[in-house]
Amino acid sequence: MASITNALIMSVTAERSPAASDLELARAAAAGDTSAFERLYEQHHRRVYSLCLRMMGGPSQAEDLTQEVFLQVHRKLGSFRGDSAFTTWLHRLTVNQVLMHFRKRGVKLEHTSEEGDFTNVIETPIQSTRRISMVDRLAIDKAVSELPPGYRTVFVLHDVEGYEHEEISGMLHVSVGTSKSQLHKARMRLRELLTKK
Repeated sequence: MASITNALIMSVTAERSPAASDLELARAAAAGDTSAFERLYEQHHRRVYSLCLRMMGGPSQAEDLTQEVFLQVHRKLGSFRGDSAFTTWLHRLTVNQVLMHFRKRGVKLEHTSEEGDFTNVIETPIQSTRRISMVDRLAIDKAVSELPPGYRTVFVLHDVEGYEHEEISGMLHVSVGTSKSQLHKARMRLRELLTKK
């Protein structure tokens, strides 16, 4: 009787836990279960699209890249071991896919020397306010989409996604100084774009 109760408790706990559910779906999809893959897609495609949209700047490119990301997910599901949350793995795969897209298109980041570090960066309105009206949010989204790809990539990775400059440096294969420089220039350009409106 105790083993049946424990099995039921584990089953209910697994159903409530999104990480366990994602892990189970990922394993089933990797084994060829198409309905499990469809459920993963349904649960996570909006998050992937949102990240692609912020990094790419346009809805049609974001839609295309979202499809590419899920093609990669399908190919690489067998490599997901469950060491981290599925969402963490998916986020990293999405960022890498966007960066690969930029590399294929020849988008270059501006390189600066280590002396180009900006230590006294002025806080932007985006950082200093928690509540932003819908009109302001649309203006900010539009301004971010108008940034050059290199600036936009570093801005989204740092200010939106929360990566540190050292992590961005490794992802983009640039120096920490270049990452800081790109972020500073992105913030300055955003300030210009937002004050014109």
